[in-house]
Amino acid sequence: MVEFENVSVTYENGVDALNNVSLKIKDGEFAFVVGASGAGKSTLIKLILKEVSATSGNVIVNGFKLNKLKQRKIPYLRRTIGVVFQDFRLIPNMTVYDNIAYVLRVIDAPQKYIRSRVPKVIALVGLQDKLKCYPRELSGGEQQRVALARALVNDPALIIADEPTGNIDPELSFQIVRLLKEINNCGTTVLMVTHEQELVEYFGGRTIAMKNGSVVFDQILPGENTEEEYYAN
Repeated sequence: MVEFENVSVTYENGVDALNNVSLKIKDGEFAFVVGASGAGKSTLIKLILKEVSATSGNVIVNGFKLNKLKQRKIPYLRRTIGVVFQDFRLIPNMTVYDNIAYVLRVIDAPQKYIRSRVPKVIALVGLQDKLKCYPRELSGGEQQRVALARALVNDPALIIADEPTGNIDPELSFQIVRLLKEINNCGTTVLMVTHEQELVEYFGGRTIAMKNGSVVFDQILPGENTEEEYYAN
């Protein structure tokens, strides 16, 4: 669960990034976060990951009270969260398998578990035939699937997808969000930041709109577009 209670963030340069934001994302929910550049979306994500701290208010993520969280506990918080970035952030000199296995190796997961778990998440994103490929040998959509598998491999309670479709074409964008929806259907909470209104209109669901550091809209929207209409946009 993610809970913000009257949260504000003011940076050292005086910028008010968030203004008295209150919201709750329950376990198992899928929520879109939308808004223009500077609306506060990135600060929201940084708060969840404990990259910045609230100036005022309370933040709770997966049972961790972030206002009181000690520095040495931050890695334990982050192990409960998988992050998918717009720019993939794959390690160029590692294969698909090793990019994903790396997440488990850094937390000293048993080798037997790694050998079992990594192929499962690779199969989930449909890249079984790319195990030994390097990122440079993959398309943008394939690289994003690797990034998604990497976010999933530690079986996190929460997936944050930060503009995951920003560098891929519309058809692949649809496939990535559909994958996120399938993951959500298995019980993982998903928070997806996007500026692509067409995706939100097609898939529907809870939509949190931000403007000038505030939540200005938070409702469940029906999906409207057909798949053919989406590809036509």
